[in-house]
Amino acid sequence: MEDNFNKHLGNKLKLRRLALGLTQTKVAKAINVTFQQIQKYEKGTNGVSSLRLLQLSNYLKVPINYFFEDFSEYLINLEKSKEGHMNVNYNFLVKLYSELTEDQKTKFSKNLNINSAISKVG
Repeated sequence: MEDNFNKHLGNKLKLRRLALGLTQTKVAKAINVTFQQIQKYEKGTNGVSSLRLLQLSNYLKVPINYFFEDFSEYLINLEKSKEGHMNVNYNFLVKLYSELTEDQKTKFSKNLNINSAISKVG
């Protein structure tokens, strides 16, 4: 399972690096590792620490979940991944919402209403 994830993460890293037109050396310098380390990340032979993943996320201008978002779906059902189906963790969202203050919940609801109205117009 871990090896599969390392390969998955490596593929996501390589795709993003190439999309931005960056060399392995440039990415390596930005996060203070050798370009050989970036090669190992991309091949999936080395795991990426949380700190390095955060640095890569910042440097490659992607949210941290970019590396994880389709992994579980990918393992469960390849067809759904091809269709672009994204698994939403509603339990996480409910927990997050429950931790908001009343003021934050009010602001959040107003934002939802505004976004909902905009999407109906568009």
